[in-house]
Amino acid sequence: MLVEVKVPPLAESVADATLMSWHKRPGEAVAQGESLIDLETDKVTLEVTAPVAGVLKEIARSEGETALAGEVLAVIDTDAAVTATAAQADAAAPATGATAAADAPRMSPAVRKLVTEHALDPGRISGSGKDGRITKGDVVAHLESAPAPDAEPPAPPPAAPMPAGARPEERVPMTRLRRRTAERLLAAQHDNALLTTFNEVNMQPVTDLRDRYRERFEKDHGVRLGFMSFFAKAAVAALKRFPIVNASVDGEDIVYRGYFDVGIAVASPRGLVVPIVRDVDTMSFGQVEAQIRALGEKARSGQLAIEDLTGGTFTITNGGVFGSLLSTPIINPPQSAILGMHKIQDRPVAENGAVVIRPMMYLALSYDHRIIDGREAVQFLVTIKDLLEDPARMLLEV
Repeated sequence: MLVEVKVPPLAESVADATLMSWHKRPGEAVAQGESLIDLETDKVTLEVTAPVAGVLKEIARSEGETALAGEVLAVIDTDAAVTATAAQADAAAPATGATAAADAPRMSPAVRKLVTEHALDPGRISGSGKDGRITKGDVVAHLESAPAPDAEPPAPPPAAPMPAGARPEERVPMTRLRRRTAERLLAAQHDNALLTTFNEVNMQPVTDLRDRYRERFEKDHGVRLGFMSFFAKAAVAALKRFPIVNASVDGEDIVYRGYFDVGIAVASPRGLVVPIVRDVDTMSFGQVEAQIRALGEKARSGQLAIEDLTGGTFTITNGGVFGSLLSTPIINPPQSAILGMHKIQDRPVAENGAVVIRPMMYLALSYDHRIIDGREAVQFLVTIKDLLEDPARMLLEV
């Protein structure tokens, strides 16, 4: 029986996918669930697996081509025998066909790339993920635990001397994610009336609260208490007071949303991505921290799915983790506002008539002035500042 392998469903905002690299060739045996090819979209890298066991009869699309959802990528013959070429190659391997595929550890495209770059044997790496899946952390731990070689490898031949005055250049095509990010940033500046308002917040109350309950929180919830949960909960409280900031423009209409799905910008190996923490208003601090941690790990290991990145009513980005003291974030359309966190820095401030040193953070709120007035934007940011400087107000909802 011939079974078609098709491009899986894509998000509404994703038109097509680019074929990255085939892991099998025609005539080779494949096991059900074995990875056949990686697809790159504007948002994530997808892994296409074999729907059935059999022999890869035909590859319909080549690497580098683009394909739409539902288009045929390859054909698997569930009844055919392995071709002579594939059989000879399999005979030289320690395991053959479906058995080898079934025994091979499962990896995401990003993890597989890391394994290939370091010429590692995935069979020697202990997988801590679900069903023994190898994660990026497993690969890093394996590299760190590997014994040093007894002797240094031979030195490579000396490179040809660079001619005096040489001005080398290298042209590298943008990834789809980088191209899409560039398009969205330009569109955001072109289609929205962007303004940014700034304020600063004294982080001492939040810092004291974290220090007081850090160990108990981690023991009870199994996750560290960070700053992001405070900002996410404070942002939701402010969004409830100023619904227009949670709204978006659709043609000549304003769409108000009664739910609070907060995007958290995360740096991944492929670039900046914004996974969504949904229904933050219904979650505890522990649940928010756990969800942020889980999405961050998926982003860094290349395991984010389309649904993890779709939607969102408001975004928070933290340039402070990279040392940024002040910046103007750009909104993530169709959202109408984004909150920028920055580096916490001890600074002298006036407090009750005296100069004291406090851990201060600059905040930035970029917003679409088409629907959000300056008064609302400023009051929204001041609300976040007030809630963070007196965290008990989030509990009491005052």
